[in-house]
Amino acid sequence: MKRINKYIFSLIAILFFTTACDEGFDELNTDPVRQTSVDPTFQLNYAIINSAYGYNNLTYETTIVRHMITPFIGVGTGGNLNQDNRAATQGNWQNLYRNVLKNIIDGIENSKDDPDRENLMNILKIWKAHATMVLTDTYGDIPYSEAGMAYIDGVVFPAYDSQQAIYTSLLSELEQATAALNPANRGVPQEIMYGGNLDQWKKLGNSLMLRAAMRLVKVDPGLAEQYTKKAISGGLMESNADNAVVRHDANYRNNVGTNLNGGQAPFYYLDQEFVNFMKTNNDPRLVAIAVRYVGANQEGDQIEDNADRTFDAQIGMPQGYDNSSIPPIAAADGLNSLYDYSQLDRNRLGNPEAPSFLVTYSQTMLLYAEAIARGWATGDIADAYAKGIQANMRQFSLWPGETTITEADIDAYIAANPLVPGMEIEQINNQYWVSSFLVGPESWANFRRSGFPTVAPNKYPGSDLKTEDFIRRLTYPDSELTVNKVNVDAATNRQGPDILDTRVWWDVKQ
Repeated sequence: MKRINKYIFSLIAILFFTTACDEGFDELNTDPVRQTSVDPTFQLNYAIINSAYGYNNLTYETTIVRHMITPFIGVGTGGNLNQDNRAATQGNWQNLYRNVLKNIIDGIENSKDDPDRENLMNILKIWKAHATMVLTDTYGDIPYSEAGMAYIDGVVFPAYDSQQAIYTSLLSELEQATAALNPANRGVPQEIMYGGNLDQWKKLGNSLMLRAAMRLVKVDPGLAEQYTKKAISGGLMESNADNAVVRHDANYRNNVGTNLNGGQAPFYYLDQEFVNFMKTNNDPRLVAIAVRYVGANQEGDQIEDNADRTFDAQIGMPQGYDNSSIPPIAAADGLNSLYDYSQLDRNRLGNPEAPSFLVTYSQTMLLYAEAIARGWATGDIADAYAKGIQANMRQFSLWPGETTITEADIDAYIAANPLVPGMEIEQINNQYWVSSFLVGPESWANFRRSGFPTVAPNKYPGSDLKTEDFIRRLTYPDSELTVNKVNVDAATNRQGPDILDTRVWWDVKQ
């Protein structure tokens, strides 16, 4: 009996001490300085910063729309040769899903039940729309309704939504999120785009709504007109102060600029058709964009002593050639070598600390002018057109270096290039092309949507294009084809094969 009592006492003692240890176990094993949650404002800022376009902007979009060109084969192979370089086509996907949408969707989830974060949640939704548009315009059908839900709901193999469904939902969400921004509720002063100014976020939301609506002019003009009117009545951007822009500095540099000032410095040149368009129209923006290293025979000759930034000196490089086939073409153009063609000035617009413009007042005014031309809006079309050009030219003062365009030159250009009856939509979209220089995804999307500018196809003989003259979409990442193949196959069965020729839903032939 004594032995039994001894065991019972020992068991009680063990349980007592175990319970006592458990009472402080969680606190003892929790790092008091470890971060266990992230403020959604920081996630918003991270998403905004990472929305700046990178090297993919050079490899495909700016080349497809004839802004720039490289004749060199290698890591830069893409739109320059009309080839499907899967190492590069994944650029927008990898960045916008892994960095941007992941943080936005998580931030929305962490804000939705907190009344103090209502404005923040709606701002996140507006920026989600921007990122989603770039992704779906690039690839077509993409994960949307299940995107970014792996941690939240355990959806690790997200289904792909049709682009039609994405745009219908996106327009509705933009309308709701923009309308729901309420100055009476808590602001978001720490966000880096507008410093928490809700009026500016409203104008951005409506301007994005106009952009999204105008994507649908060929495929669903009724819906396009409906949301165009909603966007305009809600209030659009009013000046360059409303531009959605990523301001780079020494801590976060412009990825395009770092490439153009690094190993890619001698490889990219201004396109012949872009330079010729600006020279034909006596466009003062050319001297703010371009530099030519006159007489250069090699990379080492591209030095400041040989730099010529004058208007008449600029000569754009034609497409359709690689570095082996272009030397006789350069000679026929009166140049010493391919290194003698005009480049984006990497000390100014190509500077590593130059800003990245994503949505601008200039673009918005030009879309508004097109809406007037289509009869979807009232107003003075000539005034809206002039404001779009004027805004972009004034925007040049925001880049580093001597890029400011004088008001006299702006007025002279607008006076010399008035709208011509019957040519309004072409002229407006030609200006959109110029105004979207370095905003590759948007310039390419608008080129496919509008059909302007009218430029010659790249006739490089090694093209991967089979049925189209221009690249219509980029191909899905190999990682998706490997990991999420069932859903990728469902998307390609719906929209067409995973090739550069396949048109996205809103890009129909007319």
